Amino acid sequence: MNPTTAVRYGIIGCGMMGQEHLRNIALLPGASVSCIFEPDDGMAAGSLALAPGARRVGSLAEVVTSPDIDCLLVASPNFRHAEQLNEIAALRPLPVLLEKPACTNLNEVRALAALGRTYPAPIWVAMEYRYMPPVARLSAEVHSAEHTGPVQMLSIREHRFPFLVKVGDWNRFNRYTGGTLVEKCCHFFDLMRHLTRSEPVRVFASAAANHNHLDERYPDGTPDIVDNAYVIVDFASGQRAMLELCMFAEGARYQEEIAVVGPKGKAECFVPGPGRFWPAHLGEPPVPKVVISPRDPKGPWELDVPVDPVALAAGDHNGSTLYQHQRFNAVVRGQGRVEVGLSDGLAAVIMGLAAQESARTGQAIDLLHGDYALNFDSSKH
Repeated sequence: MNPTTAVRYGIIGCGMMGQEHLRNIALLPGASVSCIFEPDDGMAAGSLALAPGARRVGSLAEVVTSPDIDCLLVASPNFRHAEQLNEIAALRPLPVLLEKPACTNLNEVRALAALGRTYPAPIWVAMEYRYMPPVARLSAEVHSAEHTGPVQMLSIREHRFPFLVKVGDWNRFNRYTGGTLVEKCCHFFDLMRHLTRSEPVRVFASAAANHNHLDERYPDGTPDIVDNAYVIVDFASGQRAMLELCMFAEGARYQEEIAVVGPKGKAECFVPGPGRFWPAHLGEPPVPKVVISPRDPKGPWELDVPVDPVALAAGDHNGSTLYQHQRFNAVVRGQGRVEVGLSDGLAAVIMGLAAQESARTGQAIDLLHGDYALNFDSSKH
């Protein structure tokens, strides 16, 4: 398509995350939403208020076959992603921005890997955390190696609030989410691959459900998602990474803290949680920052990495949803390239599934052989 042509979106799934996407699409020059498919009446009404020029349709097929769309956003519940992507491929393989996680089980990983090899249009998996300004700044530091040298160790800490309420309460159960280490943490496994530029070979995890949702009851039973975990990942390069997750720690100043260490020094970034959750009596929310700590000469220095207030107000992900859409939008217009492809999304899922299995069994999971082996494509790091 012509690089100057407006981009018209069709939206599949307009819940909490879908509406964040709608707010950010509204900020893109020349972008518009033509139609949405959202089964829940309340969410559909809220979505149409955000995209008043759009119309609501009754099925995925009606979105995909609409003549007035150029691309698709899939932001439906996790367990719908694989089946919907297959339906899109059969009907009309348009460019797709697919919310994370790409899927929720090993069979779907294999099926989508096969689909990805023949799908004729771009598929971009929505790993927003790469595009948080402080994380992007940290990535630039790591990949330049100027202050750290070749990275040897990586740790990611997320101390945050419990899972929010979603339509149908699907996010309370492993069978619908893939498990917390897939649903929530695929972002972090993607960052591990992105920052190390290497492939994982082994995963070991310890996790439990200790505090959140234990008194909740649903038609599907008692929630079984974990609320805290440690995950250690060994990489083919000899690098290693660790994730520390706690989902009952929303009193923290920063939600994410990422540290990378090499022979020359350490680089860190600190990312606050959603501004709407910051207590008003504490004043303005904290500003994201990057800290560089060289070994010689010693002496850390800090860099504030403020986020555009407009982008910050449009969602809960530190402005990253807007920056991601800008890049995806360019790909649809025939400019730029897919930076987070389907193979990247599937790699993050399989790391999360391996972590879930490791936590369940107490055994390290080999990613080079057996059920969890996947031919990772490292060309898109």
